Amino acid sequence: MSVRGKKHAVAGKTGAAPKKTKSAQAGLQFPVGHVYRLLKRGNYADRIGPGAAIYLAAVLEYLSAEILELAGNAAHENKKARILPRHIQLAVRNDDELNKLLSCVTIAQGGVLPNILSQLLPKKTVRDAAPSQEQ
Repeated sequence: MSVRGKKHAVAGKTGAAPKKTKSAQAGLQFPVGHVYRLLKRGNYADRIGPGAAIYLAAVLEYLSAEILELAGNAAHENKKARILPRHIQLAVRNDDELNKLLSCVTIAQGGVLPNILSQLLPKKTVRDAAPSQEQ
């Protein structure tokens, strides 16, 4: 049975520091080794450099952090403590660049942006406008 997790120092070597993961070396939270393995197995190219996995992991981490920050702000505006798919939908559709990136994506349970055409709103009459100006 294989043991998964962080590598520890070998018992026989004295003063050996524990191995740093590629993610820790790059200063990322996303798993660089996992991304590298998926890139190699995906047959995207004949050869994959190790820098490609680091770059892709950094881009994925940045995009997820950006979406989570905007969705957290949307949840806070709706006085909720949890981020729901609706908050992710509002965050993505209200941001121009994310909306362009995810234009062909359907977010399950996300709903739609609130939008009422101006032609459908009730028209203001002269009677309604006159008393508000007097007060």
